[in-house]
Amino acid sequence: MLVWSLFILAVLLFLALDLGVFNKTPHVISSKEAGKWTAVWVTLSFAFSGVIYWLYQSNYIANPDQLKPAEASIKFLTGYLIELSLSADNIFVIAIIFTSFKIAQKYQHRVLFWGIIGAIVFRGLMIFFGVILIRKVDWITYVFGSFLVFTAVKMLFKKDEEEFNPKESTIYKIIGKVIPIAHHRDKEHFIIRENNRNYATPLLVALLVIEVMDVVFALDSVPAILAITSDPFLVFSSNIFAILGLRSMYFFLANMLQKFSYLEYSLIAILTFVGLKMLLVHVFKFPEWVSLSFIAVSLITGIVVSLKMAEKENREKPSRDEE
Repeated sequence: MLVWSLFILAVLLFLALDLGVFNKTPHVISSKEAGKWTAVWVTLSFAFSGVIYWLYQSNYIANPDQLKPAEASIKFLTGYLIELSLSADNIFVIAIIFTSFKIAQKYQHRVLFWGIIGAIVFRGLMIFFGVILIRKVDWITYVFGSFLVFTAVKMLFKKDEEEFNPKESTIYKIIGKVIPIAHHRDKEHFIIRENNRNYATPLLVALLVIEVMDVVFALDSVPAILAITSDPFLVFSSNIFAILGLRSMYFFLANMLQKFSYLEYSLIAILTFVGLKMLLVHVFKFPEWVSLSFIAVSLITGIVVSLKMAEKENREKPSRDEE
């Protein structure tokens, strides 16, 4: 309980510093600034695997039946990379939502900040109940595994013309029934009052749509991490580190998403792998280094192929223009 309390306290402390100090004044976050914060979060996440090793070493010395420290560190990193890789689609959807509701760049960080607060709560609840199911109901692993494989197949055969339109979503219609939606913004406010009535600004609508979409994406990512470990602290901490780094990744990658068009195939491979891992859990257990290596190689391959193909298309474009 002490470890859990200190971890959550550290997360809340950073979030308070983030909004109250580092980003007290709304501003446009440049790619350079976002790149620095992305590097900071990736470094902190890998460094925390050392903290995991130290924590679980103490447990292992006291009780050799507990998870070995090296295995715990690898499981944490594997879960972190899974969540980070599955965030690629989330980043794309966030970009669509901001564009659809015409959210100014200098206010996007504020929306994502409060979105992370909600994501931490919802992910925590999903992980809590997911771990209970995994430990109490043996066959639930087959359900999770089948769902992940189904999701991977669905992504593979998804049609390009299928696009997400936030203003046609169910959550947008529900918000409109609960509170009138204003079609103009009042700086960084989520709710404005006019003519003795409260109105939801586009910032609030964008925030709520992002929250709902995060829950939808968590239906894939949480079972995927549970395929690696059912240790609640490892699942939660790896999830939180990936979520905290998602904002800086968004501002760093939002303008370059088209360059990573082949990364989706990496996600399909990862979902298929972890799905099969859950389906075969009672027949064969993959070593931890195999899972970590497969996920890392899949991500690197997707990034390299995407950049190579983008470079090839740029070289061929002048030739097509001349024709």
